[in-house]
Amino acid sequence: MTLTAGDRSGTPYRVTMAGAIGKVQVATSLRQTIVIPTFNERENIAALLERLVAVLPESDTELVFVDDSTDDTPEVIRAAALTCPIPITVHHREHSVGGLGGAVVEGMRLARGAWIVVMDADLQHPPEIVPDLIAAGLRDGADLVVGTRYAGGGKSDGLSDSYRKLISGGSTFFTKMIFRNSLLQVSDPMSGLFAVRTSSLEVDELRPLGYKVLLELVVRNRPGRIVEVPYTFQQRHAGESKSTMAEGVRFGKHLAILRFGAERTRMLAFGLIGVSGLLPNQVALWFLAHVAGVHYLAAAVLANLVAVGWNFLLTDTLLYRNRRHRSLASRLTRFFVMGNADLLLRIPLLALLVGGLNIGVLAANLMTLVTSFVVRFLILDKVIYRAKPRATALENA
Repeated sequence: MTLTAGDRSGTPYRVTMAGAIGKVQVATSLRQTIVIPTFNERENIAALLERLVAVLPESDTELVFVDDSTDDTPEVIRAAALTCPIPITVHHREHSVGGLGGAVVEGMRLARGAWIVVMDADLQHPPEIVPDLIAAGLRDGADLVVGTRYAGGGKSDGLSDSYRKLISGGSTFFTKMIFRNSLLQVSDPMSGLFAVRTSSLEVDELRPLGYKVLLELVVRNRPGRIVEVPYTFQQRHAGESKSTMAEGVRFGKHLAILRFGAERTRMLAFGLIGVSGLLPNQVALWFLAHVAGVHYLAAAVLANLVAVGWNFLLTDTLLYRNRRHRSLASRLTRFFVMGNADLLLRIPLLALLVGGLNIGVLAANLMTLVTSFVVRFLILDKVIYRAKPRATALENA
């Protein structure tokens, strides 16, 4: 972490900042800290700093950039800090744990201001609104001030096309339906622009996943009084949007974890993967038993191998990507042993259902698959992909 600043004459000087990542400062020495997560935003830095300096008091403000860039964005910020009258902190992360939300939380831990303002670096959040957020919080005695695009004259003009507007509006509506009690005071829970009173912030409770950290803060911290300040969402100044399909998947996972908890969410995802494996299992069983003429018990064993391979591919790449502490060979071997061990139960049960109760092969096979689901999930979650004893609660998708 590097902290550099300059005075009005442009002479650089270096400041030692108290505290460490992982602990919010109890005593605040500044009015506001502006936390700005960055990922390849080099072309936006100069304009962003110029507009922030124009509206913020130099002696009572600090800027904290938490950077996950793969380009020279942190070097650009450090160079700009030499002549910037507002003190600047640059914290570059080698591993972007938690995505943008994780970056915001680390910035909160570094903050020294009585208020923490979170905003993007691409100028879609107009810097001129930052003083309004703080003023609204002080005037109304709020714990959280949300910049909103959907109330009081706020606009989402910066969403580039109808598709993005549809996705933004739909995800906002869906989120408010899921968390309707927590979000009664929030018209724009997907906003990336907000100010929070540091004394009301419980940063250790935050475990963000992806870029919707405001939702995480409202649901987990449950701030007391929330007020909103309308603003117009602007076009990007430069660079490319960070909204991708991967971020969408991460957002869906984040919603599920907030609503159901991490373990229940993994179990639900495991169930969905298991359901997806029923198709290759049943198709392989049908082909082997009814087309190739293989005995139904032998066909069930071979079909199970196909399904286990399918389930391993999805489970290893989607569900437990951040828990792959063992080697691929170890994970694959253990998964196949577990996936086929239940044949010791399923095959006798299948023989009983088909031979004793005259149930059709496909229906009986489906029944045996359902009975093994919970046991296989518990073995998978607690043994093969068990979390490290001292692993962080903040998991990356």
